[in-house]
Amino acid sequence: QVQLVESGGGLVQAGGSLRLSCVASGRAFSSYGMGWFRQAPGKEREFVAGISRNGITTYSVDSVKARFTISRDNTKNTVYLQMTSLKPEDTAVYSCAADRMWYRPSRREEYDWWGQGTQVTVSS
Repeated sequence: QVQLVESGGGLVQAGGSLRLSCVASGRAFSSYGMGWFRQAPGKEREFVAGISRNGITTYSVDSVKARFTISRDNTKNTVYLQMTSLKPEDTAVYSCAADRMWYRPSRREEYDWWGQGTQVTVSS
C-alpha cells in the first residue's frame, strides 16, 4: 500500500509558476513509475507527465511539454511537477499516482495508487 500526498497548489496569475510536490509513504518508492494527472471541472482526468523509476525517462503531453517539468528525488520519496508559463486552461485538480508496472505511463487505468489532489487555479 502506498499513500500519496500532494501539495503546492494555489491561485496564480497567468504566466506565473508553481511547483507541485507529491510525497509517498513506504520504502519502495523507487520501484514505482510516477505520474501527474489533472482534472478540470466537467472534464475527464488527463495525463500530464510521467517519470520512470530511476528518473531518467520522462513523458508529457504536448500541451505542457515546453512549460512543465517532472522530476523525482528517490531519497525523499517525492515527485515534483514544476509548472511555468501557466495558462487559465491549466486550471484543474492535479493528482499524482504510482504505477508498479510502468508499461503505459499515460494511461490512468495503469496506476495503482492515487493522491487526493491539489487545486491549481490560474487567473487571466
